[in-house]
Amino acid sequence: MSQTHYDVIVIGAGAAGLMCALTAGYRGRKVLVLDNAKQLGRKILISGGGRCNFTNYHTDAGAYLCSNPHFVKSALARFSQFDFIAMVERHGIHFHEKTLGQLFCDDSAKEIVTMLTTECEWAGVTIQLRTDINKIDVGQQGDYQLDTSAGTFVSQSLVIATGGLSMPKLGATPFGYKVAEQFGIKVLPTSAALVPFTLQPEDKDKFEVLSGIALPVVITAESGQRFKEAMLFTHRGLSGPAVLQISSYWKPGQRICVNLLPEHDFVQWVNTITQESPKLSFKNALSRLLPKRLVERLTELGELPEKTLNQLSKADIQHLSQYLHQWQIAPNGTEGYRTAEVTLGGIDTNELSSKTMEVKRQPGLYFIGEVVDVSGWLGGYNFQWAWSSGYAAGEIV
Repeated sequence: MSQTHYDVIVIGAGAAGLMCALTAGYRGRKVLVLDNAKQLGRKILISGGGRCNFTNYHTDAGAYLCSNPHFVKSALARFSQFDFIAMVERHGIHFHEKTLGQLFCDDSAKEIVTMLTTECEWAGVTIQLRTDINKIDVGQQGDYQLDTSAGTFVSQSLVIATGGLSMPKLGATPFGYKVAEQFGIKVLPTSAALVPFTLQPEDKDKFEVLSGIALPVVITAESGQRFKEAMLFTHRGLSGPAVLQISSYWKPGQRICVNLLPEHDFVQWVNTITQESPKLSFKNALSRLLPKRLVERLTELGELPEKTLNQLSKADIQHLSQYLHQWQIAPNGTEGYRTAEVTLGGIDTNELSSKTMEVKRQPGLYFIGEVVDVSGWLGGYNFQWAWSSGYAAGEIV
């Protein structure tokens, strides 16, 4: 069978793969992108409710989980959020900041995919979809030979940008980890992250009636990591930005601590309102601060007293303050890869150059994006890692 030769083959036509391909293409490299999907950038298209939260103004190394916390610094510095924003602006894409530095397209995530494919066209990149990789071999010259459903391809450099295990419906597979195994590269244990919690059966029975209720909280993991965002009760457990964020820091068997009143000092508030309306029921008073259905349910469960404000003792007030500011719950687990936005763990960063993403012991082989043991916070940080790591590899392949 005839072989087609390229300078660079990128496996994976997602955010990291396309950024790497266009960067290499602009350097005059002959680049082929292969993917088994029917369409480009499926994860980009569904992200941010279809508007793609493509980066974050506040991106820095502290927003990433990685066994080597310094690993991300070099790539993030060389292609920053502002570099990607400049590309978005060059293409006339209108965007807005939602909250906490999160940037979204005004119109549609399709604009980001169109921008990347246009850049790839300008850079002379060849993109081939619906292609399965059957086997990867290394030739005598150190080149990479790919046996695929579309024929045999050979390249000097091979970039793995196949993502993690999150959202299998969009085509997620362990392909990248299998390539790492083939070359003796260490892969750290993986788990679902940025994912809703499920509750223990008894807690699920207690709280599933609250499905759909959201409230601002401060949520803290046993590790001490905390996030101040919204929490949402669901039929199965807990979700919302605060929960997705803390899920990356939670381990099975641990509890989480939720401050249900992050904007108030409960003791001060209850003393003030008791002076104003001593005969008001505690339940009605608290419903001014928390969703009424939540207050009613906690009262039904016996967690809150059926008393008027002037009937609350000092001990009651202290107990309630601790309960509402430090509501404790032990999740049963998470909803897993099915709904997870990212995968924790992956290719051990100690195996890679932080400047180029090249495998230290295997010249010409690169891993970028989510397949690597780098996971960002919710809010555009994972896309920025894709852009930055893709650019870092694209500059050198």
